[in-house]
Amino acid sequence: MAESITTPNDRRLTELYPGLDRLAADYYAQHQEVGSEALAVIRWIDRLVDLSTGSRRVVVVGCGPKPIAMQQLLEAGYDAVGVEPVPLMAEDARRFLGDPSRVATAAAEALPYPDGSCRVVLLENVLEHVDSPLATINEAYRVLEPGGVCYIYTTNRYRLSLTGKNFEYRVPFYNWFPETLKEAYVHHHLHFDPRLANYSVRPAVHWWSYADLCRLGRLAGFAYFYSRLDVLEPPPPNGMRSRVRHAVLERVRKSPWLRAMALLQFGNSIFMVKRRDAAP
Repeated sequence: MAESITTPNDRRLTELYPGLDRLAADYYAQHQEVGSEALAVIRWIDRLVDLSTGSRRVVVVGCGPKPIAMQQLLEAGYDAVGVEPVPLMAEDARRFLGDPSRVATAAAEALPYPDGSCRVVLLENVLEHVDSPLATINEAYRVLEPGGVCYIYTTNRYRLSLTGKNFEYRVPFYNWFPETLKEAYVHHHLHFDPRLANYSVRPAVHWWSYADLCRLGRLAGFAYFYSRLDVLEPPPPNGMRSRVRHAVLERVRKSPWLRAMALLQFGNSIFMVKRRDAAP
């Protein structure tokens, strides 16, 4: 792994840390999850809308150099396509899939698909990294057909951890830092020490709550919003522990106060649904 260095005088600042894109591609190829929640997410979405009708196209935004999610979706019969803004990662993703046509080098703010042509857009660990969250959600809304679903899994500004783990920066309690201090760490990562944010070319700069995500979705035109609390299958009520878990989940779902408390810690994932009668 790279060592911390100072920026050489003969380099322009916007060239960032030397070789950061290659460091990022190599790191994420090594650490991108072996498993994927993609099929579980599709099952959850099928509890919200009927996926047996309409388009079979699923867009995986920020698919990374080893798009296992796309591989699983293709094997399940979905028309999975990927978008990756870092050219080296996009090249690695095409080699991984063995199909150059499946992965486009493009930003989340400019998806290369026609209006209303997709059924599902997956933004897992993406929204915190984009330049413009609103432009990104606007694009997801644009490419979705009426009744389509955008699924987002992102950062949680209110996450509590005794060790300060935040999954984005190797700095404990980073999500609780003042905004100016966060920006100072972003600058340090990009120019001096790329280990700070796990060698990301686009380190996380946006931190969200569930209410923030709902507000963003409404600005783009989405109508309905659901969390994992709404789509998880309750455990079968056989045995004391299962009955207790089942009762707790049902209680949380039906109580606005308990739901709000739960979403403070588990509100970093959201399903945004486009109206069925939305204009093309």
